[in-house]
Amino acid sequence: MPRHMRHLLVAILMVPLLGIGAFAQPLACSAPQKPQQVAELLLGRKIGDRLGVSETQFLNFLDREITPRFPDGLTVYDARGQYRDGERNRIVREPSKVVMIVLPGKTEDMARLTEIAEAYKKRFRQQSVGIVLRPACVSF
Repeated sequence: MPRHMRHLLVAILMVPLLGIGAFAQPLACSAPQKPQQVAELLLGRKIGDRLGVSETQFLNFLDREITPRFPDGLTVYDARGQYRDGERNRIVREPSKVVMIVLPGKTEDMARLTEIAEAYKKRFRQQSVGIVLRPACVSF
């Protein structure tokens, strides 16, 4: 994904955190739920044209990079992602992982998500990692 598009995507996804526009409306959550932000990390598992991130490698990354930053809990599920490779002008499909985290509401939440994304891109030679943020009503 071109750098300018990545910057635009990050800016759009950060709007709910900043309380701008339509997202400024507080959620009307019914007890026992309360409003919180939920983050989803979209992590592709291909390196080039082959599966390059094994289940073991992913679990190791989860243990070393994600869990220490968000130790209170998260959910991981398997997914199938696709994106347009701008350099080769073709659709690429790949097995993926989605990590869903109910954010604790700390000022460093976004920095921690960005650190995870950068570590994943570097370790597994990924062009990008998706970060989706959204408001939600949550209870545990």
